[in-house]
Amino acid sequence: MVLAKELMTPEVITVAEDTPVSEAARLMTEKHISGLPVLNPRQELVGIVCESDIIDQSKQLHLPTVLNLMGNIVFLESSRKLEKELKKMAGLLCRDIMSAPVLTVTPEAPMEQIATLMAEQHVHSIPVVEGKTLKGIIGKKDLVRALAR
Repeated sequence: MVLAKELMTPEVITVAEDTPVSEAARLMTEKHISGLPVLNPRQELVGIVCESDIIDQSKQLHLPTVLNLMGNIVFLESSRKLEKELKKMAGLLCRDIMSAPVLTVTPEAPMEQIATLMAEQHVHSIPVVEGKTLKGIIGKKDLVRALAR
């Protein structure tokens, strides 16, 4: 059985919460990676910035559906969702656009579990952690490489 610790890339390129989004985009482009784990000042994993988080900044804003009921405006969708979407679109720092909480695995997680998580949760990379400490990262390419062996 192949485990996460055998698949992972141990030298992880990370960003801090206060890293500008433009710097994260540059790093992803230069390093040919699709996601960057976000660390707090204690070097604990707090989020992940993916290509989709950056792309979301350029999408059209989805305005919530409202209903005028006898002069009262009733939102048919959560106003929190709109607030979160606005914050992400206007975000300048990684903390503003990162996805959190982060889907993670332990170093002992089997490859089949990782593949299932990636497929079912539609993620391209999964950080490997012990507690809150980042030990590595597994991308889809790592799984494909393991399957090709």
